[in-house]
Amino acid sequence: MVFGEIIIFILAILVMLVGLAGIIIPILPGIPLIMAAVLIYGLIDGWQAISWNLAGIFAILTVAALTIDWLATTYGVKKMGGSTLGIIGAIGGMVVGLFSGGIIGLIVGAFVGAFVFELIGGKNKDQALRAGLGSFIGFIAGGVIKFAIGASMIGVFIWQVLFR
Repeated sequence: MVFGEIIIFILAILVMLVGLAGIIIPILPGIPLIMAAVLIYGLIDGWQAISWNLAGIFAILTVAALTIDWLATTYGVKKMGGSTLGIIGAIGGMVVGLFSGGIIGLIVGAFVGAFVFELIGGKNKDQALRAGLGSFIGFIAGGVIKFAIGASMIGVFIWQVLFR
C-alpha cells in the first residue's frame, strides 16, 4: 500500500467505526454508514480490493440488518402477547424517544409506546407491561444482531484490503 491508499483505508475504517457506534447510539446511521464507507472505498480504489460481488453481499447484509432490527422489536412485542397496536406504539415510541432522549429515549420510548398503545387497545396493565417488555427485549436482540453484522462487515473489509 502506498501512502495515499493507507490514508483512504484509515479514513474508511474510521467511518466504519462511527457506523458501528451508530448501532449503539442510533442518532448515527449505523450499518448504512459502514456500507457507504465500503462503496466509497471501492470507488476510490477502483474496485481492486473490494469486488462488486462483495459490495453486493454487503448491500444484502445492510438490508437484512435493518430488517432484522425492525422484525426483532415486532417479534418481541408479539411474543409477549402484544397486538398490532403494541407494535405501532413501540415503533412510534422509538421514534419519539430517539428525538427526545437519545439512546435512553429510544429504549424507554419503545417500552412506553407499546405499553400505552396496548392500554388504549383494551389490554390490562399486566398484559401491556408484558408487551412493553417484549419491545425492550426485541430492541436489544435486534441491536446485538446488527452489531454482529456490522462488526463482521468491517472484519471482512479489513481482511480483503490487507490480504487481497
